[in-house]
Amino acid sequence: MTSDLDIKLQVTEIFHSIQGESSHAGQPSTFVRLTGCSLRCGYCDTKYSYSGGHAMKIGEVLDKISGYPTRLVEITGGEPLEQDASIHLMEQLLTTGYTVMVETGGHVGIERVPGSVIKIIDVKCPDSGEFGTFCMDNIRLAAPHDEFKFVISSRADYEWSRSFYNEKLEAQSQTVLFSPTFEVLPSVHLAEWILSDGLRVRLGLQIHKHIWNPMLRGV
Repeated sequence: MTSDLDIKLQVTEIFHSIQGESSHAGQPSTFVRLTGCSLRCGYCDTKYSYSGGHAMKIGEVLDKISGYPTRLVEITGGEPLEQDASIHLMEQLLTTGYTVMVETGGHVGIERVPGSVIKIIDVKCPDSGEFGTFCMDNIRLAAPHDEFKFVISSRADYEWSRSFYNEKLEAQSQTVLFSPTFEVLPSVHLAEWILSDGLRVRLGLQIHKHIWNPMLRGV
């Protein structure tokens, strides 16, 4: 009988860095970037993870993670929830005492993700190129510690996001992040719009891109 530790994942990279996004930004974290995504967002900064990578057993992934001095692990992609084995990896990490986050594009249902995993769930705006892919059930399925993220490229994106937030998320308990598309929408504009409208959302900046070269991998 095959052990969960022998189940294989397609992995692009595993690295140790500073958490760059979400309300957990600034924390040292280990990242497991899985390979493959069916979406093609125009602003995607990890196109290299669409294909390739290498097969690793979950046990091998855990061994690699254990070599880093952090207890926070984020599983990202690509789209991690398009690999069923990612659920087994999350379960193993939780069992061994890690705090686990998953960054998902929002088009895959989160019902199989363990409840204690912190889920950062994208809601795709009109300018993303993948508008309309969001799985609406994820609003109902989200736990209080989960977060919803909008990557905003224009005033039109902002107005759509504001309406979505007001209609569907304002009464929810989750943190909601409005993030400007890097080098497309100046963060000062988004900050001013949020303040002007009195929205109870959090401005999210990709701080790792302000620390390191935005084109640098493994950070």
